[in-house]
Amino acid sequence: MDTDFDEYVVTRSGALLRLAYLLTGDGHRAEDLVQDTLERLCRRWSRMTHVVDPHAYARKILLNQHLSWRRKRASSELVVADLPERAGEDETEAVGVRHLLWQRIGALPPRQRAVVVLRYYEDLADADIAEALGISAGTVRSNAMRALTKLRSHPDLMSTTLAEESR
Repeated sequence: MDTDFDEYVVTRSGALLRLAYLLTGDGHRAEDLVQDTLERLCRRWSRMTHVVDPHAYARKILLNQHLSWRRKRASSELVVADLPERAGEDETEAVGVRHLLWQRIGALPPRQRAVVVLRYYEDLADADIAEALGISAGTVRSNAMRALTKLRSHPDLMSTTLAEESR
C-alpha cells in the first residue's frame, strides 16, 4: 500500500502544488499546504479502500486546509495594499494584465477564489466543485457569478481580456 501512496505523490503532487499556488498566491505557502495535505492523506491512505478518486479526496483536504488557514490568518496578519516589487519582472502588457488579474483574484473572498480556481484552472463541473467545497451547486454558481462580477468591474480588466486570461 505504501508504494501506491508513493506513486500517487510522484504522479499528482505537481497538480496539487499548482492548485495550492493558485489558491494561495504564494509559492512557499503553497508548498506548506501541499505538505500538510500529503501528510493528512498519508495517515488515511490505508483506510481509503472505498475512495474511488484519491485525487478528488486530496483536493478536498487541500481546499479545507486552505480555507481553514485563511480563517486563522484573517485574524492575525496585516494585509498590505501593494505587493513588494520583484527583481527581473517582465514588463510586457500581457504579464501586466495577468498580474493585475492575479491581484484581483487574490482579493476575492476565499470561497469565491476557490470556486474560480476550481472552475477555470481545474476545469471542474459545478457538481464536482460543490462536492469538493461541501456546498450546493447553486451556491457554486452564485459564488462564481459574484466573483466574475467583481473581476469584470475593474476598469483595467475588460471582459475580453478576462476571458483570454482565464484559459
